Amino acid sequence: MRFDDYRIAPEIKRNLQELGFKRPTDIQFKSIPPILKGEDVLAIAQTGTGKTAAFAIPILNLLHARKTSNRAAGIRCIAMAPTRELALQITEVFQTIGRHTRVQTFCVFGGVEQEPQIARLEQGIDILVSTPGRMFDLVSQGFIKLDKIEILVLDEADHMLDLGFIKDIRDLIKFLPRQRQTLFFSATINESIKKLAYSLVHKPVRIQISPKDPVSKNIRHAVAFIQMDDKRFFLERLIGELPESKMLIFVRTKVRAERVAKAMERVGIVTRTIHGGKEQRDRLDVLRQFREGQIKVLIATDVSARGIDIPNVDYVVNYDLPDVPENYVHRVGRTGRGVQKGDAVSFCSPEEKEALDSIEQYMGKSIAVLEIASDTYAETLRLTEDVADKWKDVMNEIEAAEKWRKRK
Repeated sequence: MRFDDYRIAPEIKRNLQELGFKRPTDIQFKSIPPILKGEDVLAIAQTGTGKTAAFAIPILNLLHARKTSNRAAGIRCIAMAPTRELALQITEVFQTIGRHTRVQTFCVFGGVEQEPQIARLEQGIDILVSTPGRMFDLVSQGFIKLDKIEILVLDEADHMLDLGFIKDIRDLIKFLPRQRQTLFFSATINESIKKLAYSLVHKPVRIQISPKDPVSKNIRHAVAFIQMDDKRFFLERLIGELPESKMLIFVRTKVRAERVAKAMERVGIVTRTIHGGKEQRDRLDVLRQFREGQIKVLIATDVSARGIDIPNVDYVVNYDLPDVPENYVHRVGRTGRGVQKGDAVSFCSPEEKEALDSIEQYMGKSIAVLEIASDTYAETLRLTEDVADKWKDVMNEIEAAEKWRKRK
């Protein structure tokens, strides 16, 4: 089936054609018809399969058909996402696919001044894309009215419904009309979150793509066993051997992100960092530079793993393994998107072995081990350009001299 065969507005069809979208992906093929019928949907699919367009296309068509000339009629759809970056990305998809329609999409998020956002809201919009914090601020101040909402979308629904957001979501629903359409989309969802999701929908259509393998088949996985303190030397070597590759490096905390960036800086490797401690303007600028290829190596916390579509990422490196197995799926999903191939390399220290076991159990398969010979391991430590660690050369020389003396 082709997009031309769908009963959707010609303006949307034209936009899809200009974007090169000819046939729907599996998640789009299964999601678009029930959403067009007004049904609730709970959809689970791998990252990189086109989930955003799967709900954006039918929502735009529904609102375009219902749209009156009175833009002050109120917000008809709210799409919520856990991070600012993902909210902006969703907004871009709505705006791109919705060009030439009568539907206006706008995004609000924290970390920036709210006055310009309020001014745009007062002009009238149809679709509001938002993160929870800023949206609730503006609702409480009376700048966002939710009584006209017809469609609620939760993207990365498992994260939106975890303990950190569930109270916000339940509070939000109190403001919404009882008669509404609710859509949940995510790459992963566990049993407890699934129960919560079902409590918020009415007879949903459940869609699950490739449930036995939550990770794209386009991704090659490998793990290397490396001591925690030695990881930076192996990252230095990996980047040095693949200078033209675009790499996304995941670490556990924002402090660690800055430390790794400093370590790379000492050896002459240019990197940038993105995490929750950065100003929103800086985060957006870094993502733009990485997307455009101005920087090749980006060091990130999990704030960048959720749904962000960054083209042509060759390698995802798990410098630190995630504590939650599901986050491995979201991290590595930044590569191997669509029809492209990608590589996911994980550095596993002895203290992270339990986390590795949990990841393999979650995926239902083992990750191939990159065997590092002892002489290769020693060479990596010895050949680092980090001046602060040149003492290793001295220690190696002393050790070699001691062995020679004993043989004498």
